[in-house]
Amino acid sequence: MCGIVGVVGTSMVNQTIFDALTVLQHRGQDAAGMVTSHNGLLCLRKDNGPVSEVFRTRHMKKLHGNIGIGHARYPTAGTSSSAEAQPFYVNSPYGISLAHNGNLTNTAKLKQEVFESDLRHINTTSDSEVLLNVLAHEMSSENKLIPTPDDIFNALERVYKRIEGGYAVVALITGYGILAFRDPDGIRPLIYGSKMSESGGIEYMVASESVALDAAGFTIERDIQPGEAIFFDVNHKVHVRQCTPKKVPRPCLFEYVYFARPDTVIDNISVYKARINMGDRLAAKIQREWQDHDIDVVIPIPDTSRTAALQIAQTLNIPFREGLVKNRYIGRTFIMPGQAVRKKSVRQKLNPVPFEFKDKTVLLVDDSIVRGTTSKEIIEMAREAGAKKVYIASAAPEVRYPNVYGIDMPAVTELIAHGRNVDEICELIGADKLIFQDLDDLIEACIDEKHSEVREFDTSVFDGQYITGDIDDAYLERLQEARNDSKKTSSAVSSSSDMMYPM
Repeated sequence: MCGIVGVVGTSMVNQTIFDALTVLQHRGQDAAGMVTSHNGLLCLRKDNGPVSEVFRTRHMKKLHGNIGIGHARYPTAGTSSSAEAQPFYVNSPYGISLAHNGNLTNTAKLKQEVFESDLRHINTTSDSEVLLNVLAHEMSSENKLIPTPDDIFNALERVYKRIEGGYAVVALITGYGILAFRDPDGIRPLIYGSKMSESGGIEYMVASESVALDAAGFTIERDIQPGEAIFFDVNHKVHVRQCTPKKVPRPCLFEYVYFARPDTVIDNISVYKARINMGDRLAAKIQREWQDHDIDVVIPIPDTSRTAALQIAQTLNIPFREGLVKNRYIGRTFIMPGQAVRKKSVRQKLNPVPFEFKDKTVLLVDDSIVRGTTSKEIIEMAREAGAKKVYIASAAPEVRYPNVYGIDMPAVTELIAHGRNVDEICELIGADKLIFQDLDDLIEACIDEKHSEVREFDTSVFDGQYITGDIDDAYLERLQEARNDSKKTSSAVSSSSDMMYPM
């Protein structure tokens, strides 16, 4: 999962992009990058690390221009090398830079086509670089010295016919504007807004989450629709085209469970409200299945589960307590590479308050259980803090299948729920009781009939139904090999990028 942003401003946009990436930092901590355009030059800075470490004052001073894009990355494909950091750049045609959130499911085929038919070289293992070269080739095919918005959309229509998967993209076309587009199913989120600048001109921002727009003072216009493209030109005009037939929108359900910030709105669905609903439905299941429970206290596993946990406590009329204190300077363990690193980070990230655990039956609430590493460690910590019994409730159903649309779920053999029932999972993580949300309840929790047309979601990690229809056993076997923790390696390339390209 990654965070992307694009800004067309009336003055320097480097600070606006930096602030947006900081707000989107939860979507990726592996690397960050930004490219701006000024007087025919592209100014680029990208490197491994969080936003605040990648961009120092000396870098910001070099990022000139009133138009640019940015990216916060964690590796769903490729390695953790800074060579994989985005945005990527090609000089022909026009000079195009691209930042991408998601995953192309036909990357291997595309990479071969790009080399054999498009005569283009791919220098990394990133599907984003492949996507950029497909876009560049199709724009070259328009054979226009000065492309119009229609030329760009015509090229993009052919791109849609070639690529498969889940994706949200921003691309800076040097001297012309910013192109933003979203996959035909609307799996990955993308939203845009506008504001009036101090000089009186209209500025535009497009980003992965609405919170990036809120923080920068932009008024939300709307979500970019599935299969839709928007081009913000350098004259601050907005051009829109549906570039592939629109399907029924089916955004990723895991965005609402875990990835998105609670103050985000995706496809007119409030993430915060959805998580309240998750708590209501999970509390109802606890009341049905644990009628004679002896829970003394409800404790969230911070931060994502807090909203659901509070609702569970209120519904069950049980005290809610912050029994786990989070070190906010440790990243999200779910998206950290390597099992050993994740396990160590749990203890560094969370510390129990013994008073809230001693001699109590504790219900720990988490947003989801993926590998089980975090759950097992926290349960051990709860017992060490004196808990009499430790129950755990997951606001999401069992994660049994890998994600192929841009979430770096582990190999299927590393998913604790794959091939196991609830009792077996409970025993493995060391809990006294374990309960999962039902998938139907989770879907209902996220539907907002009053504000949103969304009625279906990508639920593949829970039910193995891949909505793009192009995923077979062979693909999943290749994914298993690539994502197995024991197979993951990092590239030897480690140099940062800090350059200027002539137009």
